[in-house]
Amino acid sequence: MNAKLFDKPVYVRNGSYLVQEIAGVEDAIDFLERWPKRKRDTIHERALATCYAALDGRRPSIAAYISFTGFAKRADILEDFDAVVPWHIANRSPGRSVPV
Repeated sequence: MNAKLFDKPVYVRNGSYLVQEIAGVEDAIDFLERWPKRKRDTIHERALATCYAALDGRRPSIAAYISFTGFAKRADILEDFDAVVPWHIANRSPGRSVPV
């Protein structure tokens, strides 16, 4: 298993209708780097620094997970895992491209 992946993904709102899965440290860094500059604060800076430290091996990936999740809660973009997961595990009928 890749040490840079989170034990379970974090789901965040990215815009009004899109929910994005953050599966690991690199996803978290990408998301934080694209965060609008006018919305950045100390929590954002700490989350980004912790994620870079985890990427470099100076911190464990769980530290990045906790820091990113804290940022997402503070930014009010954290999505409930139980509300998102049914879309991933919905049964599919053969030949269909969307869950039914």
